[in-house]
Amino acid sequence: MTSSSPEPVRRPAVVAVPGIDPAGPGGRRNLPFTVLAKPTGAACNLDCTYCFFLSKELLYDHDGQRMSEQGLESYLSNLLRSQPDGEVEIAWQGGEPTMRGLPFFRRAVALAEQLRRPKQTVRHTLQTNGTLLDDAWGEFLAERGFLIGLSVDGPAHLHDTFRVNKAGRATHAQVMRGHEVLKRHGVEFNILCTVHAANQDHGLEVYRYFRDELGARHMQFIPIVERVTREQLPIAEQGWKDGSGTRILYRQQGDAVTSRSVDPAAWGEFLMSIFDEWAARDVGSVFVQHFDVMLGNALGQYSMCVHSPECGAALAVEHTGDVYSCDHYVEPGYLLGNVADKPLQTMLRSPEQKRFGASKRTSLPRQCVECPVRWACHGGCPKDRFDRTADGEPGLNHLCAGYYRAFSHAEPTIRRMAEIVAPALR
Repeated sequence: MTSSSPEPVRRPAVVAVPGIDPAGPGGRRNLPFTVLAKPTGAACNLDCTYCFFLSKELLYDHDGQRMSEQGLESYLSNLLRSQPDGEVEIAWQGGEPTMRGLPFFRRAVALAEQLRRPKQTVRHTLQTNGTLLDDAWGEFLAERGFLIGLSVDGPAHLHDTFRVNKAGRATHAQVMRGHEVLKRHGVEFNILCTVHAANQDHGLEVYRYFRDELGARHMQFIPIVERVTREQLPIAEQGWKDGSGTRILYRQQGDAVTSRSVDPAAWGEFLMSIFDEWAARDVGSVFVQHFDVMLGNALGQYSMCVHSPECGAALAVEHTGDVYSCDHYVEPGYLLGNVADKPLQTMLRSPEQKRFGASKRTSLPRQCVECPVRWACHGGCPKDRFDRTADGEPGLNHLCAGYYRAFSHAEPTIRRMAEIVAPALR
C-alpha cells in the first residue's frame, strides 16, 4: 500500500442488496464512482516506513484482516448492481492483497462473472508490492486479464531506503522477481512510485530506470506527505510506532510532516525533470499519469480526483465491508455504511459524502482560486491542504510550491497538445 491511494489505470443468480436498482436509487441515473477494496484490510508482508495504512488495523479489534466469502459476495453484488452497463473495473488493494491467496481471487473472478448483468463486462485490477508473485500467480493474472499496479520506488539504492520487510531488510530484489513473473507471463502492468526524501532528487534516474530497465510504459508518481501533529512527530519518525513498537492510528491531523516526506520544491523539480525528457522523446509511447491528467484537465475531462474540482467519488471498502469516504480517510467520522446493508449509490448520495466532495472546491483559499494554474491543480488532495497562504488563510496545499512550478513549466506544451487533440474529441 502506498501513501496516496493509487490504483492501476488503463485507461445469472444475483444476491440482492436492499434498495439497489441498476438504474440507480429511485430510478435515477447512477453516479460515476470507483472503489478500492481491501481483501486483507491493512495487513501487509512488508513494513514500509512511510506507510500510513498499516495502522488502520487498529480500527478493527478482531484478528485476520480477511474478507470473508459472504463479505466478498455482498461487495461484488453491491458494486455490480450500483454500476451501469459497460465495463466495470474491480480494483483490489491493501495492505497487500495477494496475501489473501489465489483461491480467493479465483472465487472473486468467478463470482463477478456470475453476478454481472449481461451487458456488463468486468476487468480486475490489483495493486501489489510484487514480492509474493510466482508463476501460479502469473498464469492466473494473464489468463484473467488483470491489470497490475506494481509498487517500485526506483533502483535498489533508492527503493530500499524505506520499502523494507518486517525485519527492516531491503525488498527490491524480491520485487524484481515479481516483475519478472509479470513480464514472463505477459501480464499488463503499471509502475506506482512514491516520491519521498530518498528519491526526490533523482527524477530522471527513476524515470529512465522504469522506462529502460523495467520496460514500463505507464507510470504514476505519488508524493509522500506524512502529515502529523507536532506532539506525535517523534513517534511518526519511528515509523508510526511508539517505543514499545506499538502502532498509533494515523489520522489526517496536524501541520507538521516527517523527514521522509517529499520536499515541496523538490517535488516540482522531480516532475519537471521527467516532463522535459518525456516531452522531448516519449510522447505517445510512455504515459505518465500527471501529464495525462494535465492534458485531460486542459480539455475539461477530469480523470484523477486529486486534480479535479471536486472529489468524493473514490470510495474505500474495508475487508469487513465497511465503506469510507476515501482511502485517505479510513478513520472514525468518515464511515458511510456497509456493503451488506446499504447500496453504494445511496452512500455516494448521502449528505455527508456530498459535503465531503464539494468541500474540495468550496474550501479553496483565495490564492488558489486566483491561481493561473488552478485549471491543472484545483488545490490538490484535501489531505495535504494544511498550510497557510502568504496572507495567513488556511487550506493551502503543502505541495503548492512544487505543483505551481511544475504545472507552470509544463503548461505551454500541454496547451499545444490540447489544441491538437481537441478537434478529434468534437
